[in-house]
Amino acid sequence: MQLPVEQLKPRILVADDDPVIRHLVCSIVKSEGYEVVVAEDGREALKILQTDTDFKGAIFDMMMPHIEGIDVIRFMRTEKRFMRIPVMMITSEQDFRLAGKTFAAGATHFLQKPFTHAQLKNMLHTLVTQRITDSVS
Repeated sequence: MQLPVEQLKPRILVADDDPVIRHLVCSIVKSEGYEVVVAEDGREALKILQTDTDFKGAIFDMMMPHIEGIDVIRFMRTEKRFMRIPVMMITSEQDFRLAGKTFAAGATHFLQKPFTHAQLKNMLHTLVTQRITDSVS
């Protein structure tokens, strides 16, 4: 029996508490041929990751209720089963030091809001083609 085409698409986990940004990001990710799994905040993203690690990448907002994106990334980098998932952080925060903190936590990409369709598309491409090694800590 052959799987439906939808199940063969690589999957991206997207977590953002802003419904407009979440819709925009999901639309762009879907238009690039990926299946999107959506979380409305960091706590929901962690709950999804507890039972599902089959993601080609993840895109998290920095500031979310309950658990911030950077804390989700820190958690992901403590367990081997999550380490192979590259993560892009998106944020509207204007503190330039956040990029450094994000990379130190284990993110592989950082994108400042507002971003263009082309910027997210290009970052998504580099996100999903990047190889994560066990040296990520």
